[in-house]
Amino acid sequence: MMPHEPGDDSSSVSSAVLVVVIGMVSAMHIGKLPVAIPVLRAELGLSLVEAGYLLSLVQVAGMLGGLTVGLLADKAGPRRVMLVGLAVLTLSSLLGSMSQGVAQLLWTRGAEGAGFLLSVLPAPALLRLTVRNSMALSKALGWWGAYMPVGTATAMLVGGMLIGSVGWRGLWLLLSALTGGCALLLWARVPGTHGIAPSSAFVPRLLRTLRASGPWYAALAFFCYSGQWLAVVGFLPTIYSGATLPVSVVGWLSALAAGINMTGNIAAGRLLARGVAPVRLLLTGYVAMGLGALLTFGVPESPLLGYLGVLVFSAFGGLIPGTLFSLAVSLSPGSDTISTTVGWMQQWSSLGQFLGPPVVAMVAVWVGGWSMTWMATGACSVIGVALAWRLQGLWRQLARPLH
Repeated sequence: MMPHEPGDDSSSVSSAVLVVVIGMVSAMHIGKLPVAIPVLRAELGLSLVEAGYLLSLVQVAGMLGGLTVGLLADKAGPRRVMLVGLAVLTLSSLLGSMSQGVAQLLWTRGAEGAGFLLSVLPAPALLRLTVRNSMALSKALGWWGAYMPVGTATAMLVGGMLIGSVGWRGLWLLLSALTGGCALLLWARVPGTHGIAPSSAFVPRLLRTLRASGPWYAALAFFCYSGQWLAVVGFLPTIYSGATLPVSVVGWLSALAAGINMTGNIAAGRLLARGVAPVRLLLTGYVAMGLGALLTFGVPESPLLGYLGVLVFSAFGGLIPGTLFSLAVSLSPGSDTISTTVGWMQQWSSLGQFLGPPVVAMVAVWVGGWSMTWMATGACSVIGVALAWRLQGLWRQLARPLH
């Protein structure tokens, strides 16, 4: 739980905790699919590349509409947009559990992507409205950066155990009910918020965001992180199931690899609050991801070393989103464009997650195995290092207090 800070009352802390938990539950809809892919491939006859597209399809909404949703959240209020998103996510998962074929599952997966985007994108702005202490906000944003790995890991672990008893349809139904409960809690426990930009038109805010260099570099940096992370972690159940490991063991290994990412996210928030320069965290994250992928896929004769490489890849990689979410608050063109900036980051993050798994799958099919995966992910890390230096310069020029 996020620690209490002087200047924050208990209601703001509890609201912030709830917002972070909602993000984690929303991310469980992302993580429920990787552990189900082996079952869906056997049941529906999906190819490896088709499974990659199914894994990344949930990112289409963010890839196409992240900026628009950010503008909407700044105008209508982040809480209201999150409530709509949770409702869409609840209904989509419910309908997905009733799918009788690939087409219906694909359509509901796309709808889940829209609900996920609406549910999580406004959260940093809502945290900023809720948490008034600047140090506490940095830590809260660090915790928020962990919503994806925690939710994904939980879904992988619980899903791996539940699929054997209730099937993948039962898992979809349970997550639908859990998401609906989160919507009710958000409506009842978090005070209503007005739009951050009630008198600011969409087009001027859009142009101010896109004309500023900070949102562009932050978005590209997120692209270089998200695509390789989902590609590696998302295919772990498939990779390890090919090693004839029991489903329960595959679930545990995959969940640990995804969940350990939260350590980097939380550490980023704490280190930033203590004054550590963002470039140091970003450089550490990208370099560790490159080396971790090399250990994982470039040393196939050592499974233990390979799995340790996955843990390094995910844990230190978590420094990147935790840092970028804080930078988005600081480097947005104004306080009325925070969600818009996060939306632009989400759009590029979703593009990375959409392209990453299919590209890695294509490389694996072309090579005949996973041995060259580290080259594809390593290219993202090299670009990320260059972007980190540029972001550091912008942060020094433009950074302002979080409040």
